[in-house]
Amino acid sequence: MSLERLKQLSTELLAKEIEASGRALPSAHIFQRTEITVFEAVVYNPVICLILQGRKEMSVGRQIVDLTDGQMLLVSHDLPVVSKITQASAARPYRALIFSLDLSILRGLYEQVGEAASNDAHATSLSASPADPAWTEPMVRYLELMNAPMDAQVLGPMILREIHYRLLLSPIGGMLRNLLSVDSHASRIAKSIQRIRANFREPLIVGDLAQVAGMSSSSFHQHFKSVTGTTPLQYQKDLRMIEARSLLERGVPSVSYAGFEVGYESPTQFSRDYARKFGCSPKHHLARAS
Repeated sequence: MSLERLKQLSTELLAKEIEASGRALPSAHIFQRTEITVFEAVVYNPVICLILQGRKEMSVGRQIVDLTDGQMLLVSHDLPVVSKITQASAARPYRALIFSLDLSILRGLYEQVGEAASNDAHATSLSASPADPAWTEPMVRYLELMNAPMDAQVLGPMILREIHYRLLLSPIGGMLRNLLSVDSHASRIAKSIQRIRANFREPLIVGDLAQVAGMSSSSFHQHFKSVTGTTPLQYQKDLRMIEARSLLERGVPSVSYAGFEVGYESPTQFSRDYARKFGCSPKHHLARAS
């Protein structure tokens, strides 16, 4: 029932977002497309994505997740994700509810719930499951606040906290619990991810990243892949490719310019990696911008 109500509310929220040219509620917004898409690449911050209608395929490294109506996806770490909408039309658009996670709220809750928030050794940072009613029910109440500004001001923070609480203790929240656990592998890898993101244009030195994570190089490589689904080098390369595509689609002077801007010294290597990632040459995306 709560899932059907969310679908109804999503129509209203989408209309408000279009009217306001922005979000009608903090933390939540509606994403809609009327056509299928080719591969898109973007860096996801910690987020929940609930598919309300349509179908989408998402991947990190070799991990592929196929999402359809009523399924939710949790991204626990900053991840370079490749995705494509595989089911959408003008009559039945692809529609998803995107809910941004607040790690400060989650940390406070984790400290309170203690042993009830047990870690999950098999969790990954890209996790999918059918929508959990324990999570969708407070989400309905949160979206209903868009028509009640005073209620939103007073009750909004409490409902947001409940939404995070339900997610934290849910089966899909395993990697979040790992991330929030003091000195866990997931939390150490998160520190190294921050370092890579801040310096993705620079040469990647695994030993330095391992030191940031407080691990040996071999242990770091193993745990990085376990948490993110990819290697440190591929993670950096994906960040470079996503930024390069953004530059090309904005219309930079040349393909070589885009490659140099994201840290490549060889235009040939850049073009080769780009084509491998997106299935077409960087010249193709640059031409579309002109």
